[in-house]
Amino acid sequence: MKQALAIFRFLKACAERGEPAALVTLTDVTGSAARGVGEHMAVAASGAAVGSFSGGCVEAAVIAEAREVLTEGRARTVRYGAGSPYIDIRLPCGGGIDLLFVPDPDRCEIERAISILERRMSLVVRLSEDGSLAASEAQENDRTAWRDDVLHVRHDPPLRLVVLGHGAEPGALLDVACAYGAETMLLSPQEALVEDARQKGRPAETLRILGRSDSLTADPWTAVITLFHDHDWETDLLLQACEQNPFFIGAMGSKRTHAERRRRLIEAGGTAGQVDRVVGPVGLIHATRDPYTLAISILAQVVEAYEGILADRTNPSMALNSTHRFVERHERGNYAAEALSL
Repeated sequence: MKQALAIFRFLKACAERGEPAALVTLTDVTGSAARGVGEHMAVAASGAAVGSFSGGCVEAAVIAEAREVLTEGRARTVRYGAGSPYIDIRLPCGGGIDLLFVPDPDRCEIERAISILERRMSLVVRLSEDGSLAASEAQENDRTAWRDDVLHVRHDPPLRLVVLGHGAEPGALLDVACAYGAETMLLSPQEALVEDARQKGRPAETLRILGRSDSLTADPWTAVITLFHDHDWETDLLLQACEQNPFFIGAMGSKRTHAERRRRLIEAGGTAGQVDRVVGPVGLIHATRDPYTLAISILAQVVEAYEGILADRTNPSMALNSTHRFVERHERGNYAAEALSL
């Protein structure tokens, strides 16, 4: 989820000022739902909240429930929608969701989760129905799934865009990417463009000479996009990007420009595998001359690739497992007990 870091920071801020707060996690889904297993909300005792589980269908009820949990001081699991004791709360999709309310989650574990995500590492949070929580760096095979009554929730670093170029296109792409919620970095030989980005609070560095840049860094959750009209700037930078293993590399220009780009990359020492990684012309709409149309088409292409990576982190049997868990909870009488306690 995109807001995981913001939610953990919210919980930390509440703890620092002495305000109780609850972490709420979507643990199971039956039928259809707006969010997936592992989604979080954070709710402070004041009623302030970060995150959501629907289009506004249950959030008010979740906030009220969380405040009750904070008063009681014990974790609880509550169902909303199909099969819920709250007959007046229904999800338009017709499904049902189980939410685990954890009052005042362990501060050290929350701070560990923040540290992991801030270092752009993958995180796994382990949650038990008794309210215990543990955070650690995720391993490659960690997936969001239940394991022996412990919910493992994987959070990967948010999308990051490194935008290199000059002219109108880099600024437009930064605007669109920031509106989406991606982290960004601008590298440009155009001083005015760098200064404009900095004034908007966006990281930016000036490229002063042709060649590689120490400011160009990428990880597996980063996309690198070059938007140069003077293509002499891009060859060394594209090769540098290829060596850093971002999940996506794209370059602006026509098909003829891209053929010439490939020739230059090979001549500069790039391997066939590296050259094939560079997507060109970048963007879903190749013929546009409008910077913002190009920006939207690039971001859509990048987000599609990013979501494809995240999809691999989801257990395809989650929906079936959730249905089985709901039936088991009914058989144990959990929901009936919760209904009687209302």
